[in-house]
Amino acid sequence: MSHLMNTYARLPVAFVKGAGAYLTDKDGKRYLDALCGLAVCGLGHAHPAVAEALRNQAGALLHTSNLYEIPLQAELADRLAALSGMDRTFFANSGAEANEAALKIARLHGHQLGIKKPDVLVTESSFHGRTMATLTATGQRKVQAGFEPLLTGFARAPFNDVAAVERIAANNPNVAAVFVEPIQGEGGVNIPDAGYLEALRRICDANRWLLMLDEVQTGNGRTGAFFAYQHSGILPDVATTAKGLGNGVPIGVCLARGAAAELFQPGHHASTFGGNPLACAAAHAVLDTLERDNLMPRAAELGERIQNGLRRALAGSNLLKEVRGKGLMIAVELNEPRPGLVQAGLEAGVLINQIGEQVVRLLPPLILTDAEADELVKQVAALLQN
Repeated sequence: MSHLMNTYARLPVAFVKGAGAYLTDKDGKRYLDALCGLAVCGLGHAHPAVAEALRNQAGALLHTSNLYEIPLQAELADRLAALSGMDRTFFANSGAEANEAALKIARLHGHQLGIKKPDVLVTESSFHGRTMATLTATGQRKVQAGFEPLLTGFARAPFNDVAAVERIAANNPNVAAVFVEPIQGEGGVNIPDAGYLEALRRICDANRWLLMLDEVQTGNGRTGAFFAYQHSGILPDVATTAKGLGNGVPIGVCLARGAAAELFQPGHHASTFGGNPLACAAAHAVLDTLERDNLMPRAAELGERIQNGLRRALAGSNLLKEVRGKGLMIAVELNEPRPGLVQAGLEAGVLINQIGEQVVRLLPPLILTDAEADELVKQVAALLQN
């Protein structure tokens, strides 16, 4: 009997080492990793800059807590502010924790507006985490089932439906914020229409709502810009990210600007491990590498290469409904259910993700070579055509 809680339906493979875009299992078999730890290892595995930063920091200082100043944390906050256009940063250990911080900011904002029971407007098919607040915010019933009673304080609208948000604005005086993913990840790589975020920004401004964006998956260069909202030219009031920022070292951030950045005061929120020296050293190495190697424009270029390659390889197939994506956040949607593709990929030596039985999700690392991108296209096309 395993002494692990039964929280994961794990695949029958154990990896022992990685290098770049490849993982190796305990039997020596290599796998092209098109999932990179669920959009975490954007620099691939065993990246030398991250490894060196961790070695150096582990030999100097791992942790002191936020009772004291942490220079690496302050420097990282400065860098993130410059990259994002935001003013202040709270450091946590995961995307869910960063999103919890955002939801608490929304409630503080609502109370400042004089709303006794403020609501946060969230969207259907979204995913924000598995803590009680973030699973309540999530727009997927399968995530929430069994954990009732859920929290109060949430209103819901379909994703990519500006008219629905406008109707809620006209009829619900308790809304204090909107919280959405710029691109829904776990929901199926759902990309909104052009102008969606701009419309949300306009509605929030008109109603004194905060616009809060969950960039846990879309951030850190994955879509071809540091944050996905930067493709639209708007600025949110609050943005969160995690995943790719530490390349495998747990770190999450909640960024805010303007009045929203001043809402948290001492005693409002905290994290024992959040932004400790080790995590911040890893994040600095990630940012250094993204900038030095021009990986954000490279992600956009690779994304186009992979998407166009898949369209060509599957042209004329009745199976293919659509290939869509932004940068290296890609979905292949099928016209009919095809269960078992993840296991088939494992056997073929390529790691993919399946959302339901009709969407294959690809989240490859930003350091892919052209040859590796073409090999990924070849392998995924072969899986779908078998």
